[in-house]
Amino acid sequence: MSATANRRSPAFIEAARRTLERPLASYQLVLGSSALLLGLGLIMVLSASSVFALTNYGNSFAIVVRQLLFAGLGIAGAVAAARIPMTLLRKLARPFLAVSVVLILATYIPGVGIDVQGNRNWLPLFGGFQLQPSEFAKLALVLWIADLYARRQKYLRTPRYVLTPMVPGALGVTGLVVGQHDLGTALVLFALIVGMLWVAGLPAKQMTGILAGLFGILLVAVITSPHRVDRLLNFTNPLSDASGAGFQSIHSSMALARGGFWGVGLGGSRQKWGSLPEAHTDFILAVIGEELGLLGTLVILTLFIVLAFAGIRIAGRTRDPFVRYTAAGITIWIMVQAVINIGMVLGLLPVIGIPLPLISYGGSSLLVTLVAMGVLVNCAKTEPGARRALAAGKANRARGSMARSR
Repeated sequence: MSATANRRSPAFIEAARRTLERPLASYQLVLGSSALLLGLGLIMVLSASSVFALTNYGNSFAIVVRQLLFAGLGIAGAVAAARIPMTLLRKLARPFLAVSVVLILATYIPGVGIDVQGNRNWLPLFGGFQLQPSEFAKLALVLWIADLYARRQKYLRTPRYVLTPMVPGALGVTGLVVGQHDLGTALVLFALIVGMLWVAGLPAKQMTGILAGLFGILLVAVITSPHRVDRLLNFTNPLSDASGAGFQSIHSSMALARGGFWGVGLGGSRQKWGSLPEAHTDFILAVIGEELGLLGTLVILTLFIVLAFAGIRIAGRTRDPFVRYTAAGITIWIMVQAVINIGMVLGLLPVIGIPLPLISYGGSSLLVTLVAMGVLVNCAKTEPGARRALAAGKANRARGSMARSR
């Protein structure tokens, strides 16, 4: 059996290598992983929110119907983003950022901005829907920084061209988000800034200074809020305040422990019956772990790893600087947000309130993330041979359709 396994292993590796050498490999990996994450997310939002929706709206499907609506809008946006010419996307980067900033500023207007659990980061829409402008700022910053660095490609060996005006501009937007008391989104934006500086090749000395400065800003943001201090001090020992700051962490751990390896079955979670706050939003991974077990959780993690691999591969293979920075920025944003959420659910990070991309309930987050996936698919088309392969595929399908019609 050992000899057989040794003979099979190289063949398997060789097949995987040939598959990844195909021009459309990254394109298909992004489409496949994001579609599977979205599908699993919709199923789990239905399961995790059913009790809450029945209790608060009298209809077990009330929340998942909202998520389906934003998923439809997001898919339409993703299709448009996947087809838009990159030159036009670059031209829209600065107006998109300006609109995002204006919308964030609108949340500060009394009577306009809506306060949700201490975070004033929502704007009212029709039919009881709400918009979170800071979610749009994530994609807007990625595109703006990518366009800026692409135009300065020849000068990025000089640190000042890397730092300005990117750092002041991005920190200004992040400061507005901090002012909304949304530390979770601000943390993702801080990580995006650092990640893009690293991709642009900022020297270690300047990078160390930036990291120290951002750490100082985060420290001030935490110590000026007693609630954040409690969360930070409590996450290493949630039992010290089991009915307060440690409540979510404890019940998240209970859900994961009960799920074991195989899970208790879809729909069988006990924690979603009111024991675990935000079961369908920030802590949906705990419900996944309880109902689908460690196996289901590993599937989610694997899909995020595949998506990260595809994003890094696109950034490394494309010849277009704008595409390189855009693919890198989207990958950094999605992966950092996923890692923070997963770490929070597992008790490895403080609870700061941030959704799991493509999985958690949240219209604004889902909509923007799906559009970002469309942009990443568009980026994948710039890899060597990708457009020719797509054109050949369309031609083959057209010939097959004509042959069947005869």
